[in-house]
Amino acid sequence: MSTEPASMATPTPGPANRSSRRVRVLLVVVAAALAATDLLVKAVAEAVLAAGATNDVGPINIRLVYNRGVAFSMGAGLPAWAVIAGTGVILAALLWFLLAAAPRMSLLSRAGAVLLLGGAAGNFIDRLDGQGVVDYLHTGWFPTFNLADVFVTTGMAVLILGAVLSPRPRAED
Repeated sequence: MSTEPASMATPTPGPANRSSRRVRVLLVVVAAALAATDLLVKAVAEAVLAAGATNDVGPINIRLVYNRGVAFSMGAGLPAWAVIAGTGVILAALLWFLLAAAPRMSLLSRAGAVLLLGGAAGNFIDRLDGQGVVDYLHTGWFPTFNLADVFVTTGMAVLILGAVLSPRPRAED
């Protein structure tokens, strides 16, 4: 039996720890909401475009394509389990890095991290059925892509921009 007071046995987290935890939880929750939005749009695209129809909406055509590989269909000839395992490892590493770095990131970098993580998670979850990722946005001059791809690309750009624009700590700090 311990002789120290109960308040000393389990230290209460300080404001910095609570703030860091809040940032991490918010990052995961918003990324999950973005992934859910992406998966919902993919389900609608599959339901509407299942008959092979293409809808022209100006500069973008809406048509259903399954990408069994990764970016630009690289690795499409690999077994589905290999692509799933590879992207799963990358997603896990990305999640670990972003959760570790999020409390020190600028707000702009956090926004990029949320977009990047949400898009990566949406495509990963979509890939789990072994059929590949549902792509539906086609420009005619660029490979067909989806909302998660937009999240990943925009998120990476915003994350980098936030890191570049973020003030650097001075040497004497």
